[in-house]
Amino acid sequence: MKKRFFKLLARLNKAVLPSFSKRQLDLAKAGKWQLAIIGWRAYVTKNALD
Repeated sequence: MKKRFFKLLARLNKAVLPSFSKRQLDLAKAGKWQLAIIGWRAYVTKNALD
């Protein structure tokens, strides 16, 4: 159940949230909100793969 939820959430993130890797964002110059989005996406992806 948990894994299914995170897979759904990962699809939603992919559709809604911006992809900073496509924009070639420099992490040293990223703002706090951009780092928060990157962290959230990493957390969801990690849980979707487990």
